[in-house]
Amino acid sequence: VQLVESGGGLVQAGGSLRLSCAASGSIFRIIVMGWYRQAPGKERELVAAITSAGSIKYADSVKGRFTISRDNGNYTVALRMNSLKPEDTAVYYCNALAIVHYWGQGTQVTVSL
Repeated sequence: VQLVESGGGLVQAGGSLRLSCAASGSIFRIIVMGWYRQAPGKERELVAAITSAGSIKYADSVKGRFTISRDNGNYTVALRMNSLKPEDTAVYYCNALAIVHYWGQGTQVTVSL
């Protein structure tokens, strides 16, 4: 499974960004797709995940601000991020679970004051 991310960048606090991730390869094995993030000096953490059946999980810190969506036909997953805060600054990684975890290359999201 290969994951290619797009989106990210620099935005002021309160702004919005959209991340997108497209999967290719053995996509029929994918069970869950989602987004993780890793800030400097911190561990990688789950931001949001969605199963092929549509079940969704969000980190408490992003509930009400971030929305994850998935297109099973195209095996893409998107993350709409609203009301961004400086503490959302991190490298965001697309993730796909298909027996093992697969990761994208990461995309930087920077939220300035």
